[in-house]
Amino acid sequence: MSSEIDVLVLGGAGVDTIVHVPELPVPFADSHMIRPGIVTRAGQSGDFVALAASALGLRTHHVDMLGDDPEGDLVRALHRDRGIALTAVPQPLGTKRAVNLVGPDGGRLSLYDATRSAETDRLPEATLRKLAAASRHAHVVITQPCAHALPLLREAGLTISTDLHDWDGSNPYHEPFAHQADLVFLSSTALADPERTMRRITERGRARAVVATAGAHGAYLLTDGELTHVPAATPPAPVVDSNGAGDAFAAAFLHAWLNGAPPRHCALHGAVAGAYACTVPSTRTDSIGREALLAGVAELERARVSGGQCDGSP
Repeated sequence: MSSEIDVLVLGGAGVDTIVHVPELPVPFADSHMIRPGIVTRAGQSGDFVALAASALGLRTHHVDMLGDDPEGDLVRALHRDRGIALTAVPQPLGTKRAVNLVGPDGGRLSLYDATRSAETDRLPEATLRKLAAASRHAHVVITQPCAHALPLLREAGLTISTDLHDWDGSNPYHEPFAHQADLVFLSSTALADPERTMRRITERGRARAVVATAGAHGAYLLTDGELTHVPAATPPAPVVDSNGAGDAFAAAFLHAWLNGAPPRHCALHGAVAGAYACTVPSTRTDSIGREALLAGVAELERARVSGGQCDGSP
């Protein structure tokens, strides 16, 4: 039976309040004048993956817990306006929200409201089984309660991807995601030894590919026991915000991977999409389109061929 959904995104629906600050860390003062202003908009990790995947032509469905509140209304409106299917499970504690402090160089510090989820939260099994039966692949965000859905997704036969974000390699919360996914993305920011952590993920779990992003230094891909450096793509405009770059990388990687491309080529797609995302102001939720993505990948391939491939450890 053919699938109706290419990518089922679990979790990570929420609202961010964007505050531009003069520098990070924020200098202590009684007050700061904020320009261009403080903006609240829908869009957290799962939203960004769903938006990016849909913009690339993947049939996308997003499922998460949302509150009956103004923040939930923003999330529902975002999906409705972008034509992305959304299954919203009622969340009495309210919709996830965060405050993002964004510096002049595009760096950010995210402050998450920890009161809007509970250990007892669950996505309904019947709902997940129905969605999984219609899907090719699931991208699972590390927000509560998505870890509990992993066994069901495995049972349904879906391939799974996840993003561990700034995992330090030891926090046990991340381990179910790291060890049950076929594709694992993470940032190298908090890793003392990225290669060691990447190899441990493949040894202890089922990952066929692990990608550690390293910002302007590109990324590292581990597949079939071989570690390869993936060059950074040149952003098509000035870098203004890194928020959502990892989500864009993952979505573009999935776009290529679900179309049968080898992991190395998938990573080039991710690099181009991640660079594009860094040029989008944090108050917006724009994603790269398919034509621009393929053009960027072709340019990166030409640069790789002319300059030689760089392999090695992070």
